[in-house]
Amino acid sequence: MYLNCHSFHSLRYGTIPLEDLISKAAALDVKAMALTDINTVTDIYDFIKQCQKAGIKPIVGIEFRSQHELRYIGLAKNAAGLAEMNRFLTHHNFENTPLPLSAPDFENVFVVYPLENVPAVLKGHEFIGLRPEQTPMLILSDWKTKTDKMVVLQPVTFRTKTEYKLHKILRAVDLNVILSRLSATDYCRQTEVMVDPGRVLKCYEGYPQIISNTEMIIEQCNFEFDFKTPKNKKYYTNNKKDDLQLLTTLAQQGLEWRYGKNNAEAKLRMFRELKVIDQLEFSGYFLITWDIIRFSNSQGFLHIGRGSGANSIIAYCLGITDICPLELDLYFERFLNLNRKSPPDFDIDWSWKERDVILEYIFSRYGYEHVAFCGTNVEFKYRSIFREVGKVFGLPKEELDALAKNPMTLHPTNEVVREVQHYGMMLEKYPNQRSMHSCGILISEEPITNYSVLEMPPKGFPIVLFDMHTAEDIGLEKFDILSQRGIGHIDDSVKLIEKNRGIRLNIRDTTISKDEASCNSFLSMGKTIGCFYIESPAMRGLLRRLKCDNYKTLVAASSIIRPGVAQSGMMKEYIFRHNHPDRFEYFHPVFEEQLGETYGIMVYQEDVIKIALHYGGLPAADGDILRRAMSGKGRSKAALQKVKDNFFASCAAQGHPLALSQEIYRQIESFAGYSFCKAHSASYAVETYQSLYLKVHYPIEFMVAVINNQGGFYRTEVYVHEAKMSGAAVHNPCVNKSELETTLYGSDVYLGFMHLQSLESKTAVLIQQEREKNGLYKSLEDFINRIPIGIEAIQILIFIGAFRFTGKTKNQLLVIARLILVNFKPENRAPMLLHEPVKEFVLPQLERSAFEDAFDEIELLGFPVSCSPFDLLQTPFRGSVMAKDLLDHHKKQVRMLAYLISRKHVPTKMGAMYFGTWIDAEGQLFDTAHFTDSLALYPFQGGGCYLLLGSVEVDYHFPTITVTKMAKMPFIPDPRYEQENDWKYRAQQRIREDVSMTHRAPYPQEHEINIPRLKMSN
Repeated sequence: MYLNCHSFHSLRYGTIPLEDLISKAAALDVKAMALTDINTVTDIYDFIKQCQKAGIKPIVGIEFRSQHELRYIGLAKNAAGLAEMNRFLTHHNFENTPLPLSAPDFENVFVVYPLENVPAVLKGHEFIGLRPEQTPMLILSDWKTKTDKMVVLQPVTFRTKTEYKLHKILRAVDLNVILSRLSATDYCRQTEVMVDPGRVLKCYEGYPQIISNTEMIIEQCNFEFDFKTPKNKKYYTNNKKDDLQLLTTLAQQGLEWRYGKNNAEAKLRMFRELKVIDQLEFSGYFLITWDIIRFSNSQGFLHIGRGSGANSIIAYCLGITDICPLELDLYFERFLNLNRKSPPDFDIDWSWKERDVILEYIFSRYGYEHVAFCGTNVEFKYRSIFREVGKVFGLPKEELDALAKNPMTLHPTNEVVREVQHYGMMLEKYPNQRSMHSCGILISEEPITNYSVLEMPPKGFPIVLFDMHTAEDIGLEKFDILSQRGIGHIDDSVKLIEKNRGIRLNIRDTTISKDEASCNSFLSMGKTIGCFYIESPAMRGLLRRLKCDNYKTLVAASSIIRPGVAQSGMMKEYIFRHNHPDRFEYFHPVFEEQLGETYGIMVYQEDVIKIALHYGGLPAADGDILRRAMSGKGRSKAALQKVKDNFFASCAAQGHPLALSQEIYRQIESFAGYSFCKAHSASYAVETYQSLYLKVHYPIEFMVAVINNQGGFYRTEVYVHEAKMSGAAVHNPCVNKSELETTLYGSDVYLGFMHLQSLESKTAVLIQQEREKNGLYKSLEDFINRIPIGIEAIQILIFIGAFRFTGKTKNQLLVIARLILVNFKPENRAPMLLHEPVKEFVLPQLERSAFEDAFDEIELLGFPVSCSPFDLLQTPFRGSVMAKDLLDHHKKQVRMLAYLISRKHVPTKMGAMYFGTWIDAEGQLFDTAHFTDSLALYPFQGGGCYLLLGSVEVDYHFPTITVTKMAKMPFIPDPRYEQENDWKYRAQQRIREDVSMTHRAPYPQEHEINIPRLKMSN
């Protein structure tokens, strides 16, 4: 009798997780129930599956509300009914119009109106929902004549008194009011709980027609869904046969392009893959991906195909990826096998500037009725919980900030805070709002509204109301259309090189960059700032420890840096074996045969398949099942246990000793869920080489491209410094040279207006547009006459030196600007000033300190440009040792003066520690380690220069200073505020640092991991 149940996917309304809702119904022996979440179908598919397991008949519906008011409830008779409701709600979502008071003429939907909104005339499929507490109204009122159109309506929203208050809190959060300001119409009634069905029916025992109407609806609602059949667009052409023929033709053409005419191994692999693709009916998926890539190439866009798709030689031949699976011994089964029922998953990256063009093509090519983004649920998180709930209880902003920033153990202990904590913790993991998946696109065979209501977020592309896991469950597989700034770095570099040097570079031809000698030299030295994936301090340190000077080692480095490999101890062991190949033994011949390239260490996800196949005797496809179970993609403990049992049984059948098999399984278990597949690492390595090639051979263009793509791991200042170290002359923004983005003229780099933190972007764009249209600005007066601008923006441009071409000082320019603008009226801006001679002002000579410009730059850009931070220090000391000399000071104590670039927090069993990255006075990078005891006495105090005392530790060619003492060094007083003590040192506080926090358990220590280095005895 439950035709109106809410889960917590009735956002900021329902309080019951779906699983708990169904468990409650099963415990009460409910035979049928409807999930009718408010204006959504987010959880209907999980609802169907879980109801079927519990022996409950699932009814699918939607509760339609407009401006928080209940209009009606729709219950789907069948799949067509769901599609009708989805299309109806989608239309209003797209048009942003309120829902009508009466439901449309649905053909396959029962409609239930609340008593408060019953239309004058009810259609055949429409009914009135009568709550148990409303039955007394039937005795005397006119309603008693309408019982033949009434059904039982017992809504379910919460379970307990505590949850009822939680419901009210959610309503207050949704309405952005404090709890006491809620009115009775803002929240549900106290009766909206699930009770014994017999107790509900007892309220209607005098009205058998109401009960029979309800039973009729339950009987006629038969929503059936086939979870096994793929729902993606089936064919690229018109049928399976034509798809396979086209895919085969394209693959053969690509085979000749990639391998020449006579590569028998490649040809055999291609036909083997085609056979599996055809058996699984995935030809259309490959062809649609190829079509997207074809369009991208036609636009001149650069793309990177990565992920497990690079395990396929077909993907390589179609140009989807640039990774040769034969070169790296990549297993196709990691990507696709007959045991894998879900379609393959291609991850394709474009520049963040070009991705929207790709998306527009996909939506227009395959139809807005068939294409949508996956949705995602944004949950209540720790910080947002305490802000939202605290606001509901009326706490002021200062207290909300304190609750959000501090752990609960540091919260005040008053009664209100305890309530905020109590209800806040109940909300953890509750969905708060729906959002768009960052990259997952669905392309369906049938109209996508057959499966979901659609919403239109501000981005302008429709989204379904369920996430990628639900999409996969119902047979809709996503295409991952991603963007990253690394491709922007490469793409923009190539354009800048052509514009600045007249050199047209085909960076898509990876043969010019991969394993190129000078690139390998830079790799081994860790000179990789700005390069995709390898610029972080941790990665640069790893490259130096490995003396990484080739593609295959870089591929391995890209994977062992991952948390799973590092946490399992395999990263440390790999580094040891790489540097000491004569100091370990392969503890079984299979590891030497199959993992010799990585010294017997499992580094990639494919290694799980190799060991399962060659050591355990399992088929490769079963090895992939093992890998997927380990990574949590099976999402079933029972399935994982079955895989584990099969592995040990198969190992025993091969005659392997149990202790050896247990150690191998332990290694698989410790890292498989968090490591990269080899193809993914290889894809990253290829892109890394492309960016590194540009950095090595065209460093200034490359750094300008990095700056214009808003950097990478570090802040803009670091890339500006790197440009200077590469030979660039870096200049502050100039109204006659600069654009919104940073510009390059030869080796002269003019910072873009976008870096001026207080200048509006529309003003910056207008400066460039007006200059391009009517020529250079001749003077400050000319500029003011041509650009609608106020005194605040003019002052920003003057202080940054944007009018230095005039030859006047900043002080003189400020006087001129104020004289002009004091009586200047924008409506009088006309050619008048251009035709009248500019009045010459007699200006006083005002002395300026040589360092005033630097402090202006710090204030407006966040860092100095005209000088080094070291030039602003009070001390002339620059350190007793420079970064270039650290390798010669192993185990020695050194004093260094350094500028802080970044620090990374690392949890250890002794407490928090940090790794720091710095530059010395010569501009060279080096790294430090700060342990808990040192930090307690000598903590970091924000960005700036520090005096460091510590001992040098050289770990496999990589020097690190273990800091024992450090002190932040003061800048000279700001000469702009010579007479104002409160302002003299404020500029120094604007100097930034990059801080990375790590939220994980401490890694185990080496002695706790104990990976064997010798053969294990049989």
